[in-house]
Order: sequence, then C-alpha cells, then structure tokens
Amino acid sequence: MHPDIHLALHHARAAELRAEVDAHPATGRRRDLRTLVGWTLVEVGLRLATRPGRAAPAH
Repeated sequence: MHPDIHLALHHARAAELRAEVDAHPATGRRRDLRTLVGWTLVEVGLRLATRPGRAAPAH
C-alpha cells in the first residue's frame, strides 16, 4: 500500500474514532479515571519492586 494512501486511511479512521468519542461524552470521563487508576497501580508496583533494603527475588 502506498504511504500516502495509508496515511489518508489513518486520518479518516482517527476522525471516525474522535466522532465516536464525542457522541459518548461519559466514555471520555471513564477513560480518564481508568487511566488515573492504571498509572497509580503502576506507581505502586514500581515502589514495591524498588523498596530499599530488599533484594529482588530470583526467578
């Protein structure tokens, strides 16, 4: 597929997805909460994995 055609299809699909999100405004808020919770879990996991004074378990 020619790169210009691929880019045009990408832009068209992105516009469709944006329109779909705009049609369901509650979904955007839920995603924000999910993103916040997800990053919080990542942060907690990293803190647990890098606690000072504890060696990481060997596999």
